[in-house]
Amino acid sequence: MSTSADSSARPSRSRLRPVRLLTLAVFALAGLMFWLSFDTARGTDLRSDDSMLRLSDLIQERSQKNGTHDERNAALREDVEALARRDNGSSKAQDAKVKALEENAGTEKLHGQGMSVTLTDAPPNASAKIPGVPEPQPNDLVIHQQDLQAVVNALWQGGAKGIRVMDQRLISTSAVRCVGNTLILQGRVYSPPYKITAVGDREALNKALNASPAIQNYLQYVNAYGLGWKVEQHEAVTLPGYSGTVELHYAQPVKP
Repeated sequence: MSTSADSSARPSRSRLRPVRLLTLAVFALAGLMFWLSFDTARGTDLRSDDSMLRLSDLIQERSQKNGTHDERNAALREDVEALARRDNGSSKAQDAKVKALEENAGTEKLHGQGMSVTLTDAPPNASAKIPGVPEPQPNDLVIHQQDLQAVVNALWQGGAKGIRVMDQRLISTSAVRCVGNTLILQGRVYSPPYKITAVGDREALNKALNASPAIQNYLQYVNAYGLGWKVEQHEAVTLPGYSGTVELHYAQPVKP
């Protein structure tokens, strides 16, 4: 083979060096990552039960702090509003208008007749209770986000004047979201059973629940695998006012 052919067939040293440098850099980065992981773990199993328990305790602690902050925020807001009314010298008509807006926004307590719906996970060892129904998978035995949303949506559809999920009032920006088998609502974490309470005409609320296809589908799982479903009627119930912030961060009101 000629010298010219040989030189063209082999890569030059200058072209090979960057590849070697890149390989060394990758190995160096991998070593750094392993060392950081070991230093963080300090010889412990990051996936151990103790680690998961510490994480769960941290979540619960932060959830309780968020609840305390919400209560403090509500008290401060009431003080600010009282001072604003005093300094502005608003009339009774203006005060009544503001109060009506607060009631519609869900920041004021709401009292009246209503109902509660409680959803509960099935027992972990549940089996099919109806002949011909397949044995349940793990996801069949727990409450999902879609189940909670179905109840909330049906109650709004039934003309609910206000809704409370667990101990928190829902407003127009509230989002009912589940992560795993826990509910995250407005910065706080809840575990089942989940209780949803609405104020409104009970006949209309019951009718809306019965007319919801999503709820009827959920009731099939109640009958088949033992998921919890409990409806309670209330002659009188009081919902708390929403105590969190009402400022919009990602949306803006439409200008008239």
